[in-house]
Order: sequence, then structure tokens, then C-alpha cells
Amino acid sequence: MEVDFTSEAWLARERGLVAGARRGDTAAVAELYRAFAARLYRTVLMPRLGNAQAAEDALSETFRTALERLDTFDERGTSIYFWLSRIAVNKATDMHRVKARTRRALASFDELLAPLRPSAPRPEKELVEREREAMLRERVQEVLGVLNPRYARAIELRFFEDKSRDECADALEVRLGTFDVLLLRALRAFRARWEAMVGTERGSLST
Repeated sequence: MEVDFTSEAWLARERGLVAGARRGDTAAVAELYRAFAARLYRTVLMPRLGNAQAAEDALSETFRTALERLDTFDERGTSIYFWLSRIAVNKATDMHRVKARTRRALASFDELLAPLRPSAPRPEKELVEREREAMLRERVQEVLGVLNPRYARAIELRFFEDKSRDECADALEVRLGTFDVLLLRALRAFRARWEAMVGTERGSLST
């Protein structure tokens, strides 16, 4: 049940709960969660993210971060709700940034893989294109082979097995929001390795 976090009675209760949470009292943490989670979800996260799964992920991350930083909370006579809401806003902003960066990374990766997409046959160029595709596939697999195995698997699931984001998250046993971050890091790592490989090849050809 949501509380009136402006009342003196609640603020007195809250101070005790925060002190308990700092000592590792799980019951105190649970009560703080029950007091504020629904309000944060409804008034802070959903309006900014517009997606239930994303808002749930951000809510989870909000409380995880709050517990990690609880020693930095300075009540100054106000409820911890306002501190939690600032963390929640930052989590929602971070998710938007990750989404935008992932879109750019996906566009770059799709451009790289464009020659591997099915296309109308052109007999006069078929042999050349087939050789080019084979070489590109070999290079892609070479780069995947030196990535962090979880990064490589995230890319394989999403692009080569054509699984949905939810299916990818389930396969890697992570939350959807965590998978989005993992995929972004995987694509960045792939791009860095790819550019290093291409640069090396160019250098060897110029010598």
C-alpha cells in the first residue's frame, strides 16, 4: 500500500526503516519497496518509458542502485522517495540512451551484413558475389571467435538465429533490459575487432 510520505508519522517510521536497511535488514528493505515501488513505476517510469517491461527493469535497477548507495542518502527532513525518484529518472534516461545507441549499432551491423542477406540472383555476378559472401562469413566468424563468449552468443541469437529480444534474454538467462545492454556492448566489441582486422589487412596490402 502506498504511503503518505509527507506525514510526520511516516517520516519517523521511514527513518527507522532506512537505518534498518543500512544494517542489512531485509524486512526493512521490503517495506520500503512496498511503500514506493508502485508510485515510482506509475508516476516516474511508465510515463518516461511507455513500456511495462522496460519500466519493471528500470524499477528493479532503481532499488538495486539505491541499496548499493544507501549510505550516501541524506534525509534532510524529507522522504527517501525524492531520492529514489531521482535515481529512477536517471535509470529511465539511461535506458533511452542505450536504446538510441543500440539503434545506431544495429544499423552499422546490418550494413556490414547486408551482402549476406538474400537477394535476387544475378547470373553474371553470381560467382563473384558467392565468393565475396563466403569471405565475409569467414571474417564474421573469425571476429565472433575472439569476442567474449556471451557477446558472441548475443549476436548469434539476435542476428543469425533471428530470435526476438525476449527469446534472446531467456536464452542467456538475463532480464530484457540487461540483454539490451549486453547486445550494445557486444556490437561495439564486434565493431572494434572488425575495424582492427580490416585496418590490419589494409596495412599488409600497402607494404
